[in-house]
Amino acid sequence: MIKLPFGVNINNLIDDLRIVSWEASEILLSYREIIKKKDHLSRIIKIKKNDDPVTLADLKVNQLIINRLKKKYKNICWEILSEENVKLNSYGCDRNADWLWILDPLDGTKDFIQGTGNYAMHLGLNYKQKPFIGVVLIPERGELWITDGVQIWCEKKDGSRKEYRTSNNKVLKEMTLVTSKNHRNDNLKELINRIDPQEVVVMGSIGCKIASIIRGESDIYISMSLPNQSSPKDWDFAAPEALLKAAGGSITNIENQELVYNKPSFEQSGIIIATSDKNTHPKICLEIKDVLRKFNIYS
Repeated sequence: MIKLPFGVNINNLIDDLRIVSWEASEILLSYREIIKKKDHLSRIIKIKKNDDPVTLADLKVNQLIINRLKKKYKNICWEILSEENVKLNSYGCDRNADWLWILDPLDGTKDFIQGTGNYAMHLGLNYKQKPFIGVVLIPERGELWITDGVQIWCEKKDGSRKEYRTSNNKVLKEMTLVTSKNHRNDNLKELINRIDPQEVVVMGSIGCKIASIIRGESDIYISMSLPNQSSPKDWDFAAPEALLKAAGGSITNIENQELVYNKPSFEQSGIIIATSDKNTHPKICLEIKDVLRKFNIYS
């Protein structure tokens, strides 16, 4: 059993995460209302580099979460790695610390701007580079997903909650596959066509995709990054992985190997597969690998 750093009570920590997450929800929803007014869009987008926008909403939530953790737990030996701080070259933390918070204040920024509702806030606590505690906030659905490292539940702002446990006996062709809206490529499209799943659902944020798997609305998510192109990062996967594993699912690379965090670029490259059942997951990875090899889709 993993023990939190000395002086941290798990119940108090979860309460603090709950409070700050709902505050983040209010920030994100308020900016969504502003963005609906087209003439205000240009002043909400703070930075745009390599078609990767950053909004004032990202920065406000980033500041809220980091300041709250530092103030509430100022004497605790953990570090905070944030996507926004990395983008601004100001992350200044010991990324090799045993305990590392990994924050994405707004996963699915393009969906946030486009108004699809498929955006989320990710906050994960890794222990020795493995996801342990995970929080995924989906403001448009009024959902706060939490795992304390053992249980997983989804709660509403009124405090009502529902616990989840996933399982799946479907074969690959019977599955509902959830895929990216803004990050698809021709190789991934061909793979999906060759798999020919029962249904394909297009969705933004990885947190939203993983939540859909845990709810039972979809069964599998495949991420495929091509060489010399952008890849998902640690902050895209840390919190969602913690949630899915606690629910009984699995996220690995195509070789059924666990994701490796804290690489120099923070990249989670190659082919990553998330499914709702850790017991059938290895078989699904093999089937997808066979499809890739048979049709020479990805080397």
